[in-house]
Amino acid sequence: MSAGPADARHVVVVGAGRLARSLCHALAATRTPAPLRVTVLARDPDAALALARAARVRAAVAGTPVDLTARPFTAEPAVGPGDGYAADAASMARLRPDVLVCAVSAQSPYERAAAPSAWTDLIAAAGFGVTLALQAELVSRLAAALVVGAPGATLVNGAFPDAVNPLLAALDLPVRCGIGNVATLAACLDAALGRPGPRRLAVLGHHAHLAAPGPDGDDTAEVRAWLDGRPVPDVTGLLAGYRALPRPELNSLAGHAGAALVAALATGDEVTASLPGPLGLPGGYPVRLTGGRTELRLPAELPVAQAVAWNTAAGRRDGVEVGGGQVSYPQRARAALAAYRPDLAGGWHASELPEVAGRFTALRDHLRTVPPAPARSVLEEPR
Repeated sequence: MSAGPADARHVVVVGAGRLARSLCHALAATRTPAPLRVTVLARDPDAALALARAARVRAAVAGTPVDLTARPFTAEPAVGPGDGYAADAASMARLRPDVLVCAVSAQSPYERAAAPSAWTDLIAAAGFGVTLALQAELVSRLAAALVVGAPGATLVNGAFPDAVNPLLAALDLPVRCGIGNVATLAACLDAALGRPGPRRLAVLGHHAHLAAPGPDGDDTAEVRAWLDGRPVPDVTGLLAGYRALPRPELNSLAGHAGAALVAALATGDEVTASLPGPLGLPGGYPVRLTGGRTELRLPAELPVAQAVAWNTAAGRRDGVEVGGGQVSYPQRARAALAAYRPDLAGGWHASELPEVAGRFTALRDHLRTVPPAPARSVLEEPR
């Protein structure tokens, strides 16, 4: 592994999927006041190496001082320096990251399109929030490893941060913020409004808002945005064309926006942005990150408690709610999950995460073997 310049800041990206690729490609072209060293960790060493190589080419073309390398990431703790890295304290101590980005989880958002099954039917019926334990399992282990092995590192979470980050906070695990979701929507609004910039634009929103609001939505059905402190009208119209993009394209935009955040955190620059899961809060908020401080940047007329309550309610569209360390499911999700695992449908506490993740993994493995329900024709619809 290349050591890079002595003053290089070290960013570790865990994952080699779509989000990790877009993040690393954008980082490679990002100009920073200090050199960046980026290490890609992935369970597939060939995928990690291919990503690092492609990003190195982008850095060469852009003329940026970004050095990218790749190492394998193992499910079990690493035994020695040549065995790759794992989500354990020893690995984090050897890596010594300034910023660690979790850009992977145990559940892909694209599974329904790639491999439909009874499991993806359950997600469709209950909401994406039913996968929370699978989203949180790896990043919780990474956070715990950082506490012991690299306590000065900053953790940025790309795995469903709107609900996972509150879970990590309940476990007293440090996570600075997330990437994607409200940050993606803010970037889209920024473009739609003629690029006014994050210092002028503030966005309150949730992962659930990546989809357009339904016809009968309540006041949490659409993101709220302010430009120079004034509400932005017709947010739905402004976002319509961007929401129509294929979801992988939106994910690429998330990585591109996330690169600016990660580079600034690594080099110590102040960050003004709208980000998911800051301060362990549910949903996304306009924030200012300065040094080790995180401040909400809400409009004067919107109290913090009201913003948190709004995001909590918006998250129910995803079929999950996290508060006080307790995970609960609204009626729709609870009913869908109870058909398979009544013991999980009643909710669970953050402290039960490892056990609950194991139960969800077993349920998923079983339901993946069951074909999806056949699509109903118009003639079969109830009258």
